Amino acid sequence: MNTKKTRNILLSLVLGVALVLTIVFVGATAGENRAKPAEPSAGAVASSAGSEAPAEEFTLARRIPSDPLALGSVDAPVVMMEYSDYRCPFCGVYARKTQPEIVKKYVDSGQLRIEWRDLPVFGESSEKAAVAARAAGEQGLFWEFNEAVYAAAPEKGKAELAEPELLKFAEQVGIPDMAKFAADLNSPELRARVKADLAEGTSLGLNSTPTFVINNQAIPGAQPLDVFSQVIDEALAQVK
Repeated sequence: MNTKKTRNILLSLVLGVALVLTIVFVGATAGENRAKPAEPSAGAVASSAGSEAPAEEFTLARRIPSDPLALGSVDAPVVMMEYSDYRCPFCGVYARKTQPEIVKKYVDSGQLRIEWRDLPVFGESSEKAAVAARAAGEQGLFWEFNEAVYAAAPEKGKAELAEPELLKFAEQVGIPDMAKFAADLNSPELRARVKADLAEGTSLGLNSTPTFVINNQAIPGAQPLDVFSQVIDEALAQVK
């Protein structure tokens, strides 16, 4: 199956599940966007059932100022969500080869923001590594830790990433308070954040890593730069 067809299938899945989720949560929380299952436009959900109010755009972007798990300006016109697992070899390929090119071409120029999402699909070790990266983020070194883990990842197979390895990566990137880092490896709050990301990804039908979402359009796998450029450029054109 070619990349474009795969992307379109995943896009339909993302939008379809997102709409169902929005409908389920109608009325659950005051101020939440409301939805109706009636011919929504692409990338948007309709408002309350039976209402004539204009549709509101559905987005997964969080745009949290000073988010340690994000790269790029909070006001960048396009946001790309990355759902990844630290033990995934293909995530490592993307991190080493493609992400630096995307950062140079789009993030550094203020056109794109990348927001990380944990999708630990390979079990407890993956979850532990995700918590460790967030622990590094608590000390301002999330992306440095992320880069170090993927730089050491095998081309094939899955890294073990037991606690001793995670502590070594923390020392390697210069975590200033190693005692806090070690304690944060068992932080219920950080683990809850990881699980919240995992729940978001699985609710959208995402079960493989890496998967990227731009304007509710999914890009599966460690694709080359030109695949990302096509989708990012299309998204940029829509906001001009």
